[in-house]
Amino acid sequence: MNNFRALRAIVTAGLVVGVLDISSALAIWWQRGIAVQRGLQGIAAGLLGTKSFEGGLATVGLGLAIHFFVAFVVVSIFYLTSRKIRFLTKRPFVSGVSLGIGVYMVMYWIVLPTAFPTFRHRLSNEVLELAIHICLIGLPTAFIVRRYSEVTDQSS
Repeated sequence: MNNFRALRAIVTAGLVVGVLDISSALAIWWQRGIAVQRGLQGIAAGLLGTKSFEGGLATVGLGLAIHFFVAFVVVSIFYLTSRKIRFLTKRPFVSGVSLGIGVYMVMYWIVLPTAFPTFRHRLSNEVLELAIHICLIGLPTAFIVRRYSEVTDQSS
């Protein structure tokens, strides 16, 4: 039963976070005039380099798969950590904000500069990206994991 509860927490949070985050990316791409195909290929470019922009729908799909893979990894790490550090489920707001900040820092200060050496930080983007990571990744993850971590009384 606990394995099923863990799987439900991870799948639910991974899907919710993945959809929320890609939705925010789509909105930002639209605002900046970036086609969905190019945006998703840009995600794949982190793995394949500039060749991803020549890959058509295959690299579009790969970009989307990578996006959701990262969402599931983040959620899984949080879930597994919350089994050892109960504060994470007892204080989901604090842990969610902290998770969002942590994921933002890893993505924008390690992953993106490593995958894209020409990546540059802009203050206007930083505030928006930090807010997205807190509100659309950290908080939903923490509250969904908490929801599936609550002990229910089955004897009544």
